Amino acid sequence: MTVKTVDAARGYSALDRLLIAAQSALATTLGPPPAPQVPYPAEGHADAELDEAARRHAAGLMRINHAGEVAAQALYLGQAAVARHAELRAHLLEAAREEADHLAWCAARLDELGSRPSVLNPLWYAGAFAIGAGAGLVSDRISLGFVVETERQVEAHLGDHLERLPEGDARSRAIVATMQADEARHGRNAEQAGAEPLPDPVPALMRIAADLMRFAAYRV
Repeated sequence: MTVKTVDAARGYSALDRLLIAAQSALATTLGPPPAPQVPYPAEGHADAELDEAARRHAAGLMRINHAGEVAAQALYLGQAAVARHAELRAHLLEAAREEADHLAWCAARLDELGSRPSVLNPLWYAGAFAIGAGAGLVSDRISLGFVVETERQVEAHLGDHLERLPEGDARSRAIVATMQADEARHGRNAEQAGAEPLPDPVPALMRIAADLMRFAAYRV
């Protein structure tokens, strides 16, 4: 499981952490979803009767969210692999643990909708891990700045999904709403930990990359 493997990296050398992160990459992109440590937000919500178009649309949006959680795992683990301070590394690994819950929820909902994750997940993981490690190598404060900006953008796109999901799809809505609250908290935590705002045009480039991921993941 991704979370247990990552947690084992605490106190290891940088090379050890990179090797463990590589193992986590394989588990996240090719293995079964991790067992969530937090109850499934969709429990208690009836599964609506969706016509085929609505079902496909809901599945497309949840596939985007699943791909986003794959990228979030990679971003945090890339940052943690090169973090200079144990306290920051622990902060990043805890956020990654919560993102693993989100990943499991999205995978479960995709299965309920008769769909599957994006076939491009290994690409999203590799790109996000490289970005996270690159940011971490610049400085811990810049690394935290990437967390703040990433979570700000994710919170906004989850809000957009709450508006675009089929009205009767209460199960998907419950998952997305819970994820949105968690992402907002991750951003606040990073700000309080001393995040440095990212210089222009980095936030704009991040939005462009996220838009490309959403466009592709919705379809494949």
